Amino acid sequence: MKTIFRNAQVITDGITKETDVLVVNDRIEKIAPVIDAQAADEVDCEGFWLMPGIIDDQVHFREPGLTHKANIHTESRAAVAGGTTTFFEMPNTKPAALTQELLQDKYDIANESSFANYSFFMGASNDNLEEVLKTSSKDVCGVKIFMGSSTGKMLVDNRTALESLFKKVPLLIATHCEDEETIKQNIEFYTKEFGDQLDASYHPIIRNATGCLLSSSLAVDLAKRYNTRLHILHISTQDEIDLFTNDIPLTEKRITSEVCVHHLYFDSDQYRELGNKIKCNPAIKEKSNKEALFQALLDDRLDIIATDHAPHTAEEKSKPFMQAPSGLPLVQHSLNIMLDFYHKGMISKERIIEKMCHAPAECFHVEKRGYIREGYYADIVLVDPNQNYTIDKSNIAYKCGWSPLEGKTFKGSVQATYVNGHKVFENGKFFEHGKGQRCSFDVVV
Repeated sequence: MKTIFRNAQVITDGITKETDVLVVNDRIEKIAPVIDAQAADEVDCEGFWLMPGIIDDQVHFREPGLTHKANIHTESRAAVAGGTTTFFEMPNTKPAALTQELLQDKYDIANESSFANYSFFMGASNDNLEEVLKTSSKDVCGVKIFMGSSTGKMLVDNRTALESLFKKVPLLIATHCEDEETIKQNIEFYTKEFGDQLDASYHPIIRNATGCLLSSSLAVDLAKRYNTRLHILHISTQDEIDLFTNDIPLTEKRITSEVCVHHLYFDSDQYRELGNKIKCNPAIKEKSNKEALFQALLDDRLDIIATDHAPHTAEEKSKPFMQAPSGLPLVQHSLNIMLDFYHKGMISKERIIEKMCHAPAECFHVEKRGYIREGYYADIVLVDPNQNYTIDKSNIAYKCGWSPLEGKTFKGSVQATYVNGHKVFENGKFFEHGKGQRCSFDVVV
């Protein structure tokens, strides 16, 4: 199986250059200005960008147990439509992935149904350290610890258990950081004060910046004490930025960070319009936070851009604020959001690729993905940077069928996506599923 991409504006390794790219089977075999070879499929990329597939290090695809909202097949389909060719999925399914057997069940499902490459986090609880320590660093992306409660019941709130995990787990630990006591006190106060009058605008007040900083600071302190490989997910406040450094290369950092597209794009003023549709944990906060987060992304204190894709049904989201679940669907449209920033002159295309493709590969030591390089897997995305794309229900691939971005028109759209050399998406049509592979990791502890 051969594919030649002709006249492509290839974006990789911090530069853009016009070149041809030859793919043989599942790998990139040759990159050169002109490739003289016959191929079964030749793709004319004139006027288009050719970029590595996005690696999204934080998604919730809801399978098993919550498949009325989403499943691995539907959400990986949405992922490739948006240029994401690899995802790392979270353990708070039903049942939660708290044993090696339950973790393997998810890999088995993905092997049969996923359009994209995959890995699944092993879940940590107050009492499953023995199971966590069985996790393979070669083919599991990391261990997830909920240091604040979110969707599901996986809160690790026992300090002894928390310290044991940080001390003994040799894999990367990824954390959800919100201080549980702060949240409980705020819920009690505001529920008593306002009762049924509470709406989504109170969400960033209840799950406030103080709670985020307390929990993130604790995680950093524990990681420094035990030299843990720590990755803090979805940083949402300017207060947390100073926990991270930019004075050493990403490959040398023991403590890394992620920012999600919704914390860069939305702010608390939009609760008035969107309400529960943008209710998520940690909360979207006031405008000054997203501005500070964007600057920290550019100066490398924040390392990775992800989505925390977390779909719920429209019916669930329409419930009163305190009953509506947190989370929003984003994996299909993360690149659209970042291209919007590009067209506004806020970030270069090379930096977008660095933060969405290269940095996740480096942070998690993903083998042979995240770049367009000879010998790497052919996870490739063809992008028209100038085509207008309006998000509406007719082109939303999420099983939940809605998006907080409905009605918005973005400049730039994904034309085609290749996973391991196979075309899985082109011009709104989907092709072979089951072509995604389980990721491998070259981890040095």
